[in-house]
Amino acid sequence: MTAETSQTLDRGLRVLKLLADTDHGLTVTELSNKLGVNRTVVYRLLATLEQHALVRRDLGGRARVGLGVLRLGRQVHPLVREAALPALRSLAEDVGATAHLTLVDGTEALAVAVVEPSWTDYHVAYRTGFRHPLDRGAAGRAILAGRRTDSERGPGFVLTHGELEAGASGAAAPVLGVSGIEGSVGVVMLAETVPEQVGHRVVRAAAEVAEALR
Repeated sequence: MTAETSQTLDRGLRVLKLLADTDHGLTVTELSNKLGVNRTVVYRLLATLEQHALVRRDLGGRARVGLGVLRLGRQVHPLVREAALPALRSLAEDVGATAHLTLVDGTEALAVAVVEPSWTDYHVAYRTGFRHPLDRGAAGRAILAGRRTDSERGPGFVLTHGELEAGASGAAAPVLGVSGIEGSVGVVMLAETVPEQVGHRVVRAAAEVAEALR
């Protein structure tokens, strides 16, 4: 038996997805064409979404995702963190370095989950909530690498040294294939270089996190 669904809700969610996939917004006519419905329906959908701050329209009439979506997104972080923790714990213990899950937040990388190894004498302190530019540090660079095609990603992981903290090296791999999630899994350690095998272990951990989030 096919479950009953709400056509209006379905259309509203499709509007949000279409707007999330564009940097320049969409007009009512463009949304009407993409949804296959008339302009009156689109106007009603946008008016409802605007009331909840999920959509905003600029002076030119183009609709864009509203700030209300960010408030909803903040509530997702605890759920993502919980799903990722088992893979991060295993990674931290195997490598003996601080493991982290980092997500895109605007133009920055934001650490949303951090696990420190239990058996090492010392390790790099890395805190949940730490932010840095996407083009600095292994975590951010791995996220950018995830936007490339498979043939452009190289080994699937990124290694860096001293970009965010003097004497610290990092390895990270993008979390791929999870709708609505753009992030990376990585480790940070006090070392001049990160062994290549650690990079491959990080790739495995990123795949485990992706599987947990699907």
